[in-house]
Amino acid sequence: MKKIITTLVLLITTLSLQAQVDRTNFRAGINAGIVMGDAADFYSFSLGLDILHVWGLSKEIDLGLATGFNNAFGEDETISDGGITISTEFANLQYIPAAVAFRVYPSYGFKFGGDIGYGIGVSDSFDGGFYYKPVIGVDINGSTELNVSYAAISNDGTFSTAMIGVLFLF
Repeated sequence: MKKIITTLVLLITTLSLQAQVDRTNFRAGINAGIVMGDAADFYSFSLGLDILHVWGLSKEIDLGLATGFNNAFGEDETISDGGITISTEFANLQYIPAAVAFRVYPSYGFKFGGDIGYGIGVSDSFDGGFYYKPVIGVDINGSTELNVSYAAISNDGTFSTAMIGVLFLF
């Protein structure tokens, strides 16, 4: 009987603590960034959409799923040499991230973490690859987050962007 009462007390305590720290929510927002590395020669900047659903595992840790859409705008490149001019236009590079998201809250209103998964290439010339995105965020108010991040997709080279974004919590 003691074991049953102890188990019930622990179960009720655990459930009540979980209810006090539950940050389960849906987040959606936009981001803008600059293309970095060798790809910066071919793409100027990026715009994207971020979509997350996270579950509060504890007071300090969230775990969830992340997706969205990102578009890097291709540039026009002209090379002239000895009276010969060659001009080319690079197509936009587009991908959809499919990732696991985690966030750590060392203090109220401040978070860091990342997304890890696969970047699905939508563009004809981009197959996608291993996707990772470290993130640092600050809550502006109870329903808005401002964040900075670095997103990269690796597959026979790395395509990366440094971004700033805003997320709205629902």
